[in-house]
Amino acid sequence: QVQLVESGGDSVQAGGSLRLSCSASGNTYSTYCMGWFRQVPGKQREEVARIDRDGDRVYADSVKGRFTISRDNAKNTLTLQMNSLKPEDTAMYYCASKEYRCSVRVAFNYWGQGTQVTVSS
Repeated sequence: QVQLVESGGDSVQAGGSLRLSCSASGNTYSTYCMGWFRQVPGKQREEVARIDRDGDRVYADSVKGRFTISRDNAKNTLTLQMNSLKPEDTAMYYCASKEYRCSVRVAFNYWGQGTQVTVSS
């Protein structure tokens, strides 16, 4: 079992920045691949970015060049630096993990409770 706890969500104006953090505890063997997802009520959950334990990263086209995902394996933390925020970035952001490489087509099986990001125009 892995417990994931997100923090850092807030309300900001368009063009601003936020830094989300996710702390992992428990069986961190199951955090080989970690990712950030977001969801707006009534819409499908969207993957924002993912990162392997060795640092390989993948970003959604909608956030490339604005968001940066990183992790500290020693501290079992995952971070999402979000710059140049837009109103369409407003969503609940979730941290997730799985024990396989990100490229392996297995669903993320551990999820946090989410942290709300609201961007006003």
